[in-house]
Amino acid sequence: MSTTVSEAMRASVETLSPDASISDLARSMKNLDIGIVPILDQERLVGLVTDRDIVLRGLADGRDPAALKARDLMSKDIVSCAPDESLKKAAKRMAKAQVRRWPVPSDGNFVGMLSLGDVSQASDDDDDCADLVRAVSDHHE
Repeated sequence: MSTTVSEAMRASVETLSPDASISDLARSMKNLDIGIVPILDQERLVGLVTDRDIVLRGLADGRDPAALKARDLMSKDIVSCAPDESLKKAAKRMAKAQVRRWPVPSDGNFVGMLSLGDVSQASDDDDDCADLVRAVSDHHE
């Protein structure tokens, strides 16, 4: 894999603001068949909301879904990869962190997302891809 993250990532990604409602988040995920939405404030990545966040942070504790915004649900401690990082290095870090998708910022601005599927499509080494998928899919203890 001599490919860089910027060559493999998806640059065209649906994003929402921190003020987006839980309905906006869910609708976007449903319409685009995605499980994560980057949350941007003035082109800066400030958080990520997953379908799991909606359930665990929004609904499981009995909170009023109508009152919730993306800022209430989003993960703020974001691990990411750089556009110029080698895809092999990013894939190894994804495996170690057991994540399926990573945001890609550049100079503080959001420029795309890298997913397991992107790594698989761009990879020329099937063993690396298989190892990554196995590592990320291992059951969390």
